[in-house]
Amino acid sequence: MQQESDPDLAHLKTVLEAVLLASPEPVAISELRKVFDTPIASETLLQVLEELRAEWQGRGVELVNVASGWRFCTRPEYQEFLDRLNPQKPPRYSRAVMETLAIIAYRQPVTRGDIEDIRGVTVSSNIIKTLELRGWIDVVGHREVAGRPALYATTKSFLDDLNLRSLDELPALEELGALVERADTAPAPDSAADHAAPAVREPEAASTTPTAQLH
Repeated sequence: MQQESDPDLAHLKTVLEAVLLASPEPVAISELRKVFDTPIASETLLQVLEELRAEWQGRGVELVNVASGWRFCTRPEYQEFLDRLNPQKPPRYSRAVMETLAIIAYRQPVTRGDIEDIRGVTVSSNIIKTLELRGWIDVVGHREVAGRPALYATTKSFLDDLNLRSLDELPALEELGALVERADTAPAPDSAADHAAPAVREPEAASTTPTAQLH
């Protein structure tokens, strides 16, 4: 079995910095280990990544740890300056889409029927399709009842786009909309851009906000 070497931490940090700056997507520790010729302990990589994160504090770009791994991203307070170079308007999600996303995020896994019970209105297929195309929800199973309805849950991409490591870091419900809006104004990798879907408009009459019912 190949022994883990005592690495040059300064060189290790430089390599990790270059790899993460060049990567359009988060990189997991297991993938970062493959970059080096000799085995590097995961604990060592984590130590160096934390040091690198500290070194980038106070800059316009920060190193963050999200669900799929580590990546560099623009700090939210500087996004407005990037928007001036790329003034494309992000998709604006309807209230119905945001309510559906909130219910799935905070109550997952849920069926379409569960969502309709909470919202008090029928959930159109376009709403589910919008969130699936964005890469934020997916079918994770089926409920063992008549008809075996699909169970929906959020994805790692959802957590990545919101700069979260796990569902435990989800903010208070009323803050979710701001996080989603921020995620859709930030530059995204090609794969995420391909998933972007136009906003879905749905009549809001008789719609019930999930804020009170989810607590």
